[in-house]
Amino acid sequence: MKQLYALATLILTITFVISPAFTDPFTGFRADQLPNPQIDPPVQPAGYAFSIWGLIYGWLIVSAVFGIWKRGDDPAWDRMRAPLNVSLALGTPWLAIANASAIWATVVIWGMAAFAIAALIRAPHADRWWAQAPVALYAGWLTAAAFVSLGTTAAGYGLLTDGFGWALIGITGASILAIAVQHMRKPAPEYSAAVIWALIGIMVAGPAVTVSSTALVGIAILLTLNVVNLRAV
Repeated sequence: MKQLYALATLILTITFVISPAFTDPFTGFRADQLPNPQIDPPVQPAGYAFSIWGLIYGWLIVSAVFGIWKRGDDPAWDRMRAPLNVSLALGTPWLAIANASAIWATVVIWGMAAFAIAALIRAPHADRWWAQAPVALYAGWLTAAAFVSLGTTAAGYGLLTDGFGWALIGITGASILAIAVQHMRKPAPEYSAAVIWALIGIMVAGPAVTVSSTALVGIAILLTLNVVNLRAV
């Protein structure tokens, strides 16, 4: 029973990693999922940026295996595992949800991000490469992805502004949240690195000068913060 959290983390990580094999590919919300179809929404990073999932999946698996093998009954790891398990449980069916409903996909991915950030805040700094780093990368990408989903869905329903307006909101929101998270715990440069990767992807997609410029400002701020944090690691 002492290893219950560790076992749950391993099982949920596996289901999360293999879930894409059991759903249709997701490349963005379809035209029929939104009243105002969003074709290549300006808040969405270039396709290559999503390759980061390979690193996230692999690192989470390594972390889960190491965790049950070496830290199965470690209270410090269990504090991280509790919210992480919720995030992974929400993430396992996310692709299927995204293919069915843009609104519910947005709600669920925000839940995934919130619990992933909670897990990062609780992650044991002593096991940085085994626990903190993979969770930080996962949480960082979800931070950006949550704003991408929100911006795409909100623009698709014509809320407040158009796709370009929501791109600016999303980039700004993701950057501010990333800064806030980095000040809530010990340094985790991998978290900001994942957000930076997403912002670079938005720049590469090249939707508009205003969007690219806003992304560049966010990148500059987060890079500066990461340099400072790396000195403290």
